[in-house]
Amino acid sequence: MSDAGAPRSPRPLSATFRALATRDYRLWAAAALVSNLGTWMQRTAQDWLVLTQLTAHSAVALGQITALQFAPQVLLLPLIGYVADRLDRRRLLIVTQSIMALLALVLAVLVLSGAIRLWETYLLALLLGIAAAFDSPARGAFVADLVPPRDLANAVALNSLSFNIARACGPALGGILISSLGTGPVLLLNAVSFGAVLAALRRLRRSSIRKPARLMVASRAFAEGLRYVAAKPEIKAVLAMFFLIGAAGVAFPILISAMTVSVFHASAALYGLLMSLMAAGAVGGALFAASRVPRFAVLQGAVALLAVAGVAAAVAPGLVAFACLLPILGFAIQVFTTSANSLIQSLAEPALRARLLALMIASALGGAPIAGPLAGWIADHLGPRLAFLEIAVLAGLALAVGLRRRRAARALGAPASSGANPPVSVGVSVTLAVED
Repeated sequence: MSDAGAPRSPRPLSATFRALATRDYRLWAAAALVSNLGTWMQRTAQDWLVLTQLTAHSAVALGQITALQFAPQVLLLPLIGYVADRLDRRRLLIVTQSIMALLALVLAVLVLSGAIRLWETYLLALLLGIAAAFDSPARGAFVADLVPPRDLANAVALNSLSFNIARACGPALGGILISSLGTGPVLLLNAVSFGAVLAALRRLRRSSIRKPARLMVASRAFAEGLRYVAAKPEIKAVLAMFFLIGAAGVAFPILISAMTVSVFHASAALYGLLMSLMAAGAVGGALFAASRVPRFAVLQGAVALLAVAGVAAAVAPGLVAFACLLPILGFAIQVFTTSANSLIQSLAEPALRARLLALMIASALGGAPIAGPLAGWIADHLGPRLAFLEIAVLAGLALAVGLRRRRAARALGAPASSGANPPVSVGVSVTLAVED
């Protein structure tokens, strides 16, 4: 009897985690989860430190720190991708992770000793941003060096899952520990968490790690990507939308912290819980977007939802209502991020996908030096509720860009999005919150 018409059996659970069968990736994934948890705990502790100990609830200061952390990843863009492709990534990661661990330890010691000053926090944030600028692309590409090509897509998906689990749990755990132990011990735990990554890097089997390929001169490779984008209005529109939504993503922690402290007068534990609620919505958004074909309509729907939810959060009458809206905001911004990522890959020439993803990261973070301080200034001088409307304004502008592109495509008789090339994984996980 033929079984051609029989229904297919469900995908085995082992297939979902097949990349973990590779020893080196298994070590790396476990260490990355520990480190990501520590990173999100530090972000919560650092925000709380600046708002409640180093300033009188100054959202401007928090915005300036955000700008210092993200600006190097934009300013150094032509160099960092080139370095990650030219150098031995394992050795590069040992250096960057060691520097980041040292910076986390210095911050923890300064806080525990009571000697911390605001300018020192600024300086450490800038140095951390520079180290992270070289670490992020190398870490993203390193996954492809650890697993066979057939498991690459699965490994990237597991990386994203791990990051979002840490993003959902880290702030809540950090908030609880801040309330019970204080900010210093939480910062110290993050410094210790880097040890897991460094230990994993040293235990990897070096003979099984694939060496990075040699590329053209950095300036030529970067210029070629820019020329390609200039000739593709569809990709230009997505990158423009990414710039605006990326600015909104950078502003979120500042605005949520300002609302928590100045409007609802909540504790550190509740602040961590609010951040985790938004991250939980982002996990749902990633799953939703993964089940949809990437089209401009999906991007437009996501930014429209973000605009509406942003207005609702700004006028939320109480903490419970505000908390209920955060998962919706996280869902909307993650649907946009995941869909835009897939759409760019489907529109791009295969040989240029990695460079276009680098430009996408730059677009997502390009507004950070402006959006962070601006959100803080509005929150301090005009109130956190009015500042929260910045999210709705940015989303509205992104929607306008998408609608303009859609109308232009219809006027030319072309589809609003044409995914001629199927999206493939290139070993880069792109989120609006940069993975550490």
